[in-house]
Amino acid sequence: MIKGGQVHRQIVFILLLVFTFGTTLGSGQHNQSDKKHQSGQSSEHKEEGFDPGEMIIDHIIDSHEWHIATIGETHITLPLPVILYHNGEFQFFWSSKFHHGHSSYKGYRIYDQEGPLKGKIVYEKPNGTLEKPLDLSITKNVLAIWISIILLLLVFGSIAKRYKRDPYRAPKGLQSLLEPLIVFMRDEVAKPAIGEHKHQKFMPFILSLFFFIFFNNLLGLIPIFPGGANVTGNIAVTGVLALFTLFTTLFSGNKHYWKDIFNTPSVPWWLKIPVPLMPIIETVGIFTKPFVLMVRLYANITAGHIVVLGFMSIIFIFSNMEPAYGFGASIVSVAFAIFVTLIELLVAFIQAYVFALLSALYIGMATAEGH
Repeated sequence: MIKGGQVHRQIVFILLLVFTFGTTLGSGQHNQSDKKHQSGQSSEHKEEGFDPGEMIIDHIIDSHEWHIATIGETHITLPLPVILYHNGEFQFFWSSKFHHGHSSYKGYRIYDQEGPLKGKIVYEKPNGTLEKPLDLSITKNVLAIWISIILLLLVFGSIAKRYKRDPYRAPKGLQSLLEPLIVFMRDEVAKPAIGEHKHQKFMPFILSLFFFIFFNNLLGLIPIFPGGANVTGNIAVTGVLALFTLFTTLFSGNKHYWKDIFNTPSVPWWLKIPVPLMPIIETVGIFTKPFVLMVRLYANITAGHIVVLGFMSIIFIFSNMEPAYGFGASIVSVAFAIFVTLIELLVAFIQAYVFALLSALYIGMATAEGH
């Protein structure tokens, strides 16, 4: 059984993630702007061809609004708060002021030209020069993170109350669903990687990593609101999670850990003096480990979404050639998309497990006693 105090520590850690992510992700992510739905500038409407690349990118990047559905020419979106700090003052307004990226508001607009500023909010001066304000907006990914954290708090808060009320009662409902996962992470990940006597201290961290990633992976597979946000496919999110692992490892490292880095035993002296080759390699290894964590999660989740969207794009590509071709391609495309989605359900668990396992291994190496 899990302990109520352990769950409470998980909740505190998750709340720390909220404030960290809210600041990190709001600072200038790309914006999904529905460019393909602009109204014609002349009386003669020219239909643009389907661009699969733009469609896929618009679905996997962050946005200042949450697009829910399109019915005909009507786009149902959830506007999100825009928070900018510029010229010594804050600006607050809703993203609907940008009209899906087609308009400016108080001189601010979403930059839609190619370049490093594309998709970011800029301020255009009367002389045409551009300035980039500090963007602290609540973007689609930030809102999705808050939704997942509220869900985590509700789920584990209710489980903790049940255990406090009757700790010896057989689990049922959510308890019976999640307790095997918690016991698995404890017995198969934390204990072997960190140690029998030290794993309890790090269990809240390992469990928070695992369930935060797992829940967001699953929510990312749901195509309708509040799902569909590519949270764990955002490198800013995976980077912050990797930094948590890095800081936990560094602050938990004992003297044997640091000795192995700066004075590696059983290594010839000429690899340490006069050029400290081994210490340099070991120091670089400290930072490459969280970098690998960041890239692995980001790449695997993003790749899965791209594959599914690619199969969906095939339908529209063939439909533009001939409607009958699109109907025929839809059968194959939907079948493969469903198959890939089922694989992604497995990947959602595997990637959360691998991230938590590697984090536990790094912590275990940092806290292991010397021989």
